[in-house]
Amino acid sequence: MRAAALRPMNVLVLAIGIVFFFVTLAWWALPLTLATYAALVALGSGDPLLRQRVLGQDEPVAPQTQDLSPERRARWLPRGETRERIDAALAEYRKVVAAIGASDDVTRAVLDDTVPRLHAAADRLVDVALQREKAVETVRDLRGKAGAGPGSENLRKLEAHIDEADAEISATSRELIDLRAKVVRVSIDTNNAKRANDLNASLDELNARLEALGDVAAPSE
Repeated sequence: MRAAALRPMNVLVLAIGIVFFFVTLAWWALPLTLATYAALVALGSGDPLLRQRVLGQDEPVAPQTQDLSPERRARWLPRGETRERIDAALAEYRKVVAAIGASDDVTRAVLDDTVPRLHAAADRLVDVALQREKAVETVRDLRGKAGAGPGSENLRKLEAHIDEADAEISATSRELIDLRAKVVRVSIDTNNAKRANDLNASLDELNARLEALGDVAAPSE
């Protein structure tokens, strides 16, 4: 709330309203200015980017995460090996999307259903990485508490999930590299419809694995 109240634009609105009140002595200017300033502060305090910067949250509170690109959501990951691997995988994802966009009209028409599948895979990959980091943080907390030793069932499940997430992130990165080559093959093969179906089938399998991994993690949260 303090950070939102001190935002330069919000303070500027308040200052202009007060100056206008003293210059014109219009009684309505002061309550209108205060109401506008209060509304701006209330809206600003709910800004996910402001909350992330001020509170130091790894993941801002944002009800509309589906509207954010996977690259932007990947910034919520703490810096480290996992984030580097996700950034590399998303770079390959963008190359695949660009390869489809640079194809001829026939190829783009054949691969019309491929791009939404790619977007879904990228989003789910980031979900897996975020859940993985939550699991790592929880493991650290549990290890620091009495009664949560190495043999703890909760610890075993969380550590197993971390291993599964690491394996899936690596596998997805390799598959995205292969998909780029498959897109090129679709564009130069006369039987491109069949290859497009094979490519979409691969993406469906990838999405199913990522979604299943997310479903397994959900109860532990």
